[in-house]
Amino acid sequence: MAKAAQTILEVAGREVAITNPGKVFFPRAGYTKLDLARYYVAVAEGALRGITRRPIVLKRYVDGAEGEPFFQKRAPEQHPEWIETVELSFPSGRTAREVVVSDAAQLVWIVNLGCIDLNPHPIRADDLEHPDELRVDLDPGPGTSWDDVRRVALIVRDVLGEHDLRGWPKTSGSRGIHVYVRIARRWSFDQVRRATLAVAREVERRAPELATSKWWKEERHGVFIDYNQNAKDRTVASAWSVRPTPDARVSMPLEWDEVGDCDPAAFTLVTAPARLAERGDAGAAIDAEPGSLDRLLELSAAQEAAGLGDAPWPPHYKKQRDEPPRVMPSRRKRVAAEEGADATKTASGRRRSTQPLIVVAKAQHKADALAGLERWKLRHPEAAALLAVDDVLVDSMRGRSSTWTRIRLNLRHVAERDRPAEEPPDPDYDPWRDFDPERREPRAPKTRSSS
Repeated sequence: MAKAAQTILEVAGREVAITNPGKVFFPRAGYTKLDLARYYVAVAEGALRGITRRPIVLKRYVDGAEGEPFFQKRAPEQHPEWIETVELSFPSGRTAREVVVSDAAQLVWIVNLGCIDLNPHPIRADDLEHPDELRVDLDPGPGTSWDDVRRVALIVRDVLGEHDLRGWPKTSGSRGIHVYVRIARRWSFDQVRRATLAVAREVERRAPELATSKWWKEERHGVFIDYNQNAKDRTVASAWSVRPTPDARVSMPLEWDEVGDCDPAAFTLVTAPARLAERGDAGAAIDAEPGSLDRLLELSAAQEAAGLGDAPWPPHYKKQRDEPPRVMPSRRKRVAAEEGADATKTASGRRRSTQPLIVVAKAQHKADALAGLERWKLRHPEAAALLAVDDVLVDSMRGRSSTWTRIRLNLRHVAERDRPAEEPPDPDYDPWRDFDPERREPRAPKTRSSS
């Protein structure tokens, strides 16, 4: 049997094999797996700054950028002896040995596994309980302009600066902006999350028409400041990561004076290496002066004293002591009564929400969910014609090892008498249908680097 084609790259004093180098990873742009690997060699100086000595989740696009990725926390059982790992524990109580990248050879090795973007934890391998990175993730909602995202980012900069912290902005590589803050390793995950929530609420207070800290999508508008990206076990694509977009866009570090007029489409797998060579890395000094969360935690305490306690956590996290109900506001039984709303009960005894949300599709693949949405529109053309852009909520849900897609519709613009009754979702995917909570996944051998 013929040996599969491969290309050997000399990286950081090691030979790293790129298997199937001609495989097209970005069909619309024509970029191959080898193009991706060579990109990371070219920008290794910048890319390593965001991931060095951090455990990393392998988000593998084995079918390229347009295929469905899967998340792999555990390091592959078969790996070179020079690949390092560290054992992490998760909120679920499980543990896994994750890859730790320290040099360009290790970086290219994970790229060969199909990793397009890099998703490190905000901790270092020698201290897994104290993050050294606070991450402000600005996530624009439907219909939100890039200009609004930039305006919110500048307010984030001001809030951080007023609390003795420096933010380091970068494009997300998609529609948003990330602002990272290097901090001393003194605070827990919960404290870092609480500090980020304080930032989100303060930005929302200053620009309520632009920004929101509301967790539930049905309550959001404008730019959502995702404070929960700082919960333990959450990861964000790091600086210089290529993102799975048709044009192979890059998450690009920026100077603050670039934020006001930059175009995220200008930073791609092709253009980013030249920028690094000509201008250097805008985030090069991020590690120079780790900051303190003391003043942000004081702000958090002041917000709490004013009646703003904890905010909802992501699914599958342990319920927190002062967390509000982890139920969509439209489904809470008591809200209508407490606020004096005119809500009536359904035959099942549940209150009908003032936000008429229905689920129309739940699918393993986004394309299948969108096809289900189109079938719903064909069945209900009058209602479909009244939907605004932000009435269609396309939710990327995290399953056991990969994401799946749920589509909900807000029928607020459809007269109550004309609203279609909720039907079984089409399709009706359930990632947990065959899940056995008593069966634990086997662990990879506890191998460590011998280099």
